[in-house]
Amino acid sequence: MMYGNLWENLRNAFKQSDNGLFKLMAINILVFLVFLVVRVFLTIGGFGGLYSDLISHLMMPASLPKLASQPWSILSYMFLHEGFFHILFNMLFLYWFGMLVHQYLGSRKLVNLYILGGFSGAIFYVLIYNLAPYFSNSVDSSLMLGASAGVFAIVVGAATLTPNTSFFLMFLGPVKIKYIAIFYVLLSFANSAGANAGGELAHLGGALLGYLYIVQLRKGIDLGVPVQKVGIFFENLFKKNPSRVKVSHRKAKSSHGGFAGKSSSKSSSPAQTSGDTSQEEIDRILDKIADRGYEALSKEEKRKLFEFSKK
Repeated sequence: MMYGNLWENLRNAFKQSDNGLFKLMAINILVFLVFLVVRVFLTIGGFGGLYSDLISHLMMPASLPKLASQPWSILSYMFLHEGFFHILFNMLFLYWFGMLVHQYLGSRKLVNLYILGGFSGAIFYVLIYNLAPYFSNSVDSSLMLGASAGVFAIVVGAATLTPNTSFFLMFLGPVKIKYIAIFYVLLSFANSAGANAGGELAHLGGALLGYLYIVQLRKGIDLGVPVQKVGIFFENLFKKNPSRVKVSHRKAKSSHGGFAGKSSSKSSSPAQTSGDTSQEEIDRILDKIADRGYEALSKEEKRKLFEFSKK
């Protein structure tokens, strides 16, 4: 599914599970197209100022009072683009490096990395603008938009995860992704006092998060658990109910009248098995549904649950 036709994956992004990469890309592209149409019509109609007001309320402000009045912008800014090449290069980098992250860590951690990178980039941007004297005259008027912080988190995360993987670059040939990541981080640092200082600072914040996320993940600590829980909540809220699966999750009675734990017995009793599926396996599958939702099940697990439900 992840390695099929790009257009087909984007077109069916919200019809398939386990494809956070294409959901992120689809959201960015759809938002870009909607705001492009709105901007053109409002500008032609003489309401260009209305569009500017609208977009500014979704962009990330450096000013703390403005941020307090539009707190949603810490999330909305990371899905906004206005220039064609801006979104093109962001989506290309998201796709190339996101495929690697998905391959090694899966869809949910990819989304965690993008969202946390966006948050980290926004926080870094606000902190530097409010603390560094260089930005004191522009802090009140500075606004930021774009997926770059989240994308940088994924780029650096991928390079930290598998540094010696190579991409084939035109005119250069195969280049290890750790060098690509280092180059773009250094470029952002060099431009952090330039015309796009806010964006470059956000890149650095996202890059730092990408590195820390993988380092902590190797220690068994997933910094993205809160983001993942929110995502699962909304998935369960909006997804359709699974096909008519009716399975009761009960402990079997023991011979002395109490309740036994999950049995490891291989009895062929209908209460214990259905075909090659044991009660223990069904309990494990139900626990997985309770923890991560029905869509987290593999095809084989869904088949076993369905077959067991017919008993």
